[in-house]
Amino acid sequence: MFANKRLRPAKELLINALSNNVAVGAFNFSNMEMVQAIVEAANEEKQPVILQASSSAIKYMGFPYIRAIVSAAAEVSEEPISLHLDHGKDFEVCKRCIDEGFTSVMIDASSLSFEDNIKETKKVVEYARQYGVSVEAELGTLAGVEDEVIVDSNSAVYTDPDEAAEFIERTSIDSLAIAIGTSHGPNKGLKGNPKLSISTLQKIKDKVGEFPLVLHGASAVYSDAVALCNKYGANIKNAYGILDQDIEEAIKYGIAKVNVDTDLRIAFLGNLRKSLTEKPENIDMRAYLGLAKEAVKLAVKQRIKTFSEIKELTL
Repeated sequence: MFANKRLRPAKELLINALSNNVAVGAFNFSNMEMVQAIVEAANEEKQPVILQASSSAIKYMGFPYIRAIVSAAAEVSEEPISLHLDHGKDFEVCKRCIDEGFTSVMIDASSLSFEDNIKETKKVVEYARQYGVSVEAELGTLAGVEDEVIVDSNSAVYTDPDEAAEFIERTSIDSLAIAIGTSHGPNKGLKGNPKLSISTLQKIKDKVGEFPLVLHGASAVYSDAVALCNKYGANIKNAYGILDQDIEEAIKYGIAKVNVDTDLRIAFLGNLRKSLTEKPENIDMRAYLGLAKEAVKLAVKQRIKTFSEIKELTL
């Protein structure tokens, strides 16, 4: 589907990141401007990135537009990129994305029993292998809200290290999303930044060895970005994210992919609101969407630096 050699399976990026003790940033997108921002940031920082589309983003954009925009992104990218399905709810969703040219998919059957999660994940892996597509799965449950993923805090469950090792062996997945204290959305800790359970992560790494682990719900939710949104009319309350130092510590113990969505939404929204408020006479959407895009680009660059420590990954 995509002929450009820059568009690669996520597995290649993650294995290389793991060997360099860094992580690849995986950034969600919902429109052309966000894809442009992510790829431009990757080029400037000289780091590979993963472009992520959730099921909601796919419904909003449609596969033809996603294919066209990501194909264009692959042409201008100077670094390897991957197109990844974020939180595919079942086999059929993952299969459709593979058929449409995605180079990586996530099957999120974490709400099922351990055995049913394995069964559903194995189906996706068997199909994906035919096309060289990478597969990510999830074990444990993150709290919070992200598009169609809604889990209350009482239902969040840390990943069990022994189960993680068994799950990887029985499914032959390429990466595993784990739950160690992060959560989706901007409200990651009502009384301040939540702390990651690095001890749980260490135990998981001891059991699974050199295997790419994934951290979802890892946006920083920087206070200045939230303040800009609220200054210009937004109403984002109790917004706290994951500290950069906690992410850096997690990368030391096998986190090779870090997902970011909320940070990009907040950056986009704040600067869009600012532009519309300060220049109400402006009817040129390229002007205000361009400013929002630049804000997302800066946010992506900031996160890439945290994940990579400015190290170059050569594929």
